[in-house]
Amino acid sequence: MSNLSLNLVASARNYPERIALKCDGLSLSFPQFDAAAARVATMLEREGVEPGDRVGVMLPNTPAFAVAFYGILRRGAIAVPMNPLLKAREIEFYLANTGAKALFATPAFAAEAAIATENTGAVHWSVDDASLAALIADLPEQATPVERADTDTAVVLHTSGTTGRPKGAELTHGGLGRNQEVCARTLIEVGPDDVVMGCLPLFHVFGMTCGLNTSVAVGATLTLLPRFDPRKAIEIIERDGVTVFLGVPTMYSALLGTGVDAAATESLRVCVSGGASLPVQVLTDFEKAFGAIILEGYGLSETSPVASFNHPDRERKAGSIGTPIEGVEMRVVDLAGKEVAQGEPGEIQIRGHNVMKGYWNLPEATAAAIGAEGWFASGDVGKVDEDGYFYIVDRKKDLIIRGGFNVYPREIEETLYEHPGVAEAAVIGLPHDSLGEEIGAAVVEKGGATIDIDELRDYVKARVAAYKYPRHIWIVDSLPKGPTGKILRRDITVPTIESK
Repeated sequence: MSNLSLNLVASARNYPERIALKCDGLSLSFPQFDAAAARVATMLEREGVEPGDRVGVMLPNTPAFAVAFYGILRRGAIAVPMNPLLKAREIEFYLANTGAKALFATPAFAAEAAIATENTGAVHWSVDDASLAALIADLPEQATPVERADTDTAVVLHTSGTTGRPKGAELTHGGLGRNQEVCARTLIEVGPDDVVMGCLPLFHVFGMTCGLNTSVAVGATLTLLPRFDPRKAIEIIERDGVTVFLGVPTMYSALLGTGVDAAATESLRVCVSGGASLPVQVLTDFEKAFGAIILEGYGLSETSPVASFNHPDRERKAGSIGTPIEGVEMRVVDLAGKEVAQGEPGEIQIRGHNVMKGYWNLPEATAAAIGAEGWFASGDVGKVDEDGYFYIVDRKKDLIIRGGFNVYPREIEETLYEHPGVAEAAVIGLPHDSLGEEIGAAVVEKGGATIDIDELRDYVKARVAAYKYPRHIWIVDSLPKGPTGKILRRDITVPTIESK
């Protein structure tokens, strides 16, 4: 039997006094968390949700998400996590795509959820922490989790849809369980005495596996922040004695921008960065300011998510995504699928227990993504060094081709981050009549800084090849970001700028 919710059952038995979930004034012990999930499972059963049926979870980072999520798993159903900010049309797509029978949705978007569920026929519960507790208060607890196999789907997690309509990655009980177990034991080295910061969205695979599932499995406390705010995050770190911080690069940049004394975060033992490439300058500045190391890793929704990591017991290389985790293989290949020479760029491919079962009801897309030998094509361009450490060069689709020369945005962004006035930067390709594409950069200034665009252009020009530096640079108040805080290059607004 491999139901992922068995981890919660075990922790409720092994850590009866331990706080499992915190969110400001609300806290749940492991037995309280387990009992609430068991009542949700009963509620689902009474509404006709059978093992294998899909149930949407469209809630922010509060205990209600965790309770609903583990209740779904306990029932043997399949969770379909969704961004709570989705609009009716988007919700309807997720529900219809998976044939979901029910949806837990935040009251803040109850009207949108109501429209979507009316159109799909799904049952809709509009809940927050208090209303969910009241809804299940008088229900009996489902005695034991429904039996599931390692290969049974636990979660359908939709990809971002940057290359078309979102696809639902099927993540299994066995794959998710093994991924969190390896992370807890060999990477984050987290245990029941730890307090994990839960500011990554739980509907995203990074927050779900490394935050929620890992904390549940080892008996650690997960302290939740519904919406990321750097000053609030530091307040929680100090208040709750957070030892493990999980974040994306923009969160580390935001924490740096607070100028808070490192004494407030002295409880931090380790920080983990993923979801996007961490600029080396941000890593260096953060570790100097806060005195806590950052271990950078790499993964995707389709890989549960962790594929590689800068392991704590090995050399840590700044700018690298580390080496494959236990039970996982990685390689770099050319367009023909042949491994490239060491140090040469190519597409990263991944094989192991972490790779998804496939895309929900999309056999052709699954076959295109996972080859006959089990290698998953990531769509990321990378390279590997002589020590087996991998480096992300960029996304294949973000590659800029200027006059026949390949330009990888990340390389130019790293250079921009080295400038003392730059807080955030994003490099994109701009249409050009003769060159095909020209290099553009949107930049956010650090607090108190005023950037001279010509000076910044010259700064980059002096540090990269002539065909790579951005001819067009513009200052913005902020950069568009996805739900995890990842910068969305495709959503950047380009002003009319004179050619340089």
